Amino acid sequence: MFGHPKGLFVLFFAEMWERFSFYGMKTLLVLYMVKALDYGDEFAGGVFGAYGGFAYATPLIGGIIADRFLGYRKAIVTGGILMAIGHFCMAVRHEAFFYMALALIASGNGFFKPNISTMVGKLYAEGDPRRDGGFTIFYMGINLGAFLTTIICGLIGELIGWHYGFALAGVGMIIGLMVFVKGGHHIGDQGFPPRPEALGERMWGGVRKVHWLYVAIALNIPGVAILMFKWEWVQDGTPVIGVLALAYIVFEMFRCTREERGRIFVLLALMFFSVVFWACFEQAGSSFTLFTDRFVDRTILGWEVPASQFLVLNPLFIFMLGIPFSMMWTRLARRNLDPSAPVKFALGLLQLAAGFVMAALAAKQAEASGLANPGWIVLIYLLHTTGELCLSPVGLSTITKFAPARIGGLLMGMWFLSNAFAGVLSGWIAGETEGGEYVKVFTNIVYFGAGSGVVLLAFSPLLKKLSYGAK
Repeated sequence: MFGHPKGLFVLFFAEMWERFSFYGMKTLLVLYMVKALDYGDEFAGGVFGAYGGFAYATPLIGGIIADRFLGYRKAIVTGGILMAIGHFCMAVRHEAFFYMALALIASGNGFFKPNISTMVGKLYAEGDPRRDGGFTIFYMGINLGAFLTTIICGLIGELIGWHYGFALAGVGMIIGLMVFVKGGHHIGDQGFPPRPEALGERMWGGVRKVHWLYVAIALNIPGVAILMFKWEWVQDGTPVIGVLALAYIVFEMFRCTREERGRIFVLLALMFFSVVFWACFEQAGSSFTLFTDRFVDRTILGWEVPASQFLVLNPLFIFMLGIPFSMMWTRLARRNLDPSAPVKFALGLLQLAAGFVMAALAAKQAEASGLANPGWIVLIYLLHTTGELCLSPVGLSTITKFAPARIGGLLMGMWFLSNAFAGVLSGWIAGETEGGEYVKVFTNIVYFGAGSGVVLLAFSPLLKKLSYGAK
């Protein structure tokens, strides 16, 4: 695939179908809560944020378990099975199944997401200039799945029935698992358990360790489901979890070399700014979707386009721009002109802020005339997509380059944990728009995003120096 290892092809399509399932549910989630379950905007935003928080917090645990016990391959299969069950639970018309489904999908994501990303990094030798390009191609797989599912699951969910859309997402997850299992031989000897014999060791009651792990996962699901419903507890507890996670990473830093400590510090700084980016970006699935549904002129050629279909713009733009961005990074690297990861992150934040300028203008137009022009939404997603391409695949690649080998899964999980904090924060931001405060909230985000980008640009030389030449 464009001069990359064959294993990238397998991981590309496995991730594509997994994201088809994940985003198929996510596309419909807020609209389903508001229109079918009759939740208010604040409550729906809170549940959406809690779900996003758990979906990106569980990879920290999943990464540790894969590193030390299960191995990446078994972790990916375990996660895929949990997510498939969750999607099919979403197809059941009962509120209890709804929250159990969210818990299953979030928990399964914790085993699938960080470990398949880590395996992409292991396809490349240290210093391979194709790595950033490889992650951008992998990122295209994510967004190809999101593109297909927004059209298919979104239309089926809104026009035929919510639960049919959710069930179709489950089918996508099954296909993703099949691709991964059948194509595993192309990945080489990567991803197996560090101590295969440990899986069969027996513990209490003569039960194998691996079976106790599955029991622990099953017992954890109801508790996570309750926390989805009690989303206020998640918002209150997030800062505590953040402090504990940071303390553990600092503890690990003292066990590293001086060079490794510098690189881990750079990763922590990038994770902080990643929280800023994703907390604002994730308004696409909550406040943006509700704004589009209520205040955007969606009539095209006499057909009122469902609000969910505007979400297709982000994966469509990524699919269009992913290869050009991949080629751009690779060619710049060959000329020794490739910007450092902090500079790329800063560019992403500045483009995010520019997108929210468009959002604030759209909200002002809606206040003045009742409906906003859909062209504003197109510009928002275009700017946010180019910002995303500067930040997200680069972040994944930087983790695999900077993280010490013995804690690679842990730091990849920590990267997704930063996304979890962003998910919870995004729910809080979305709740602030209840009552129609879109202009105020979108304008505040402009200042916040632009200010963060400028600060990161100012400190990027120091962060590059701490990375000891690693780009």
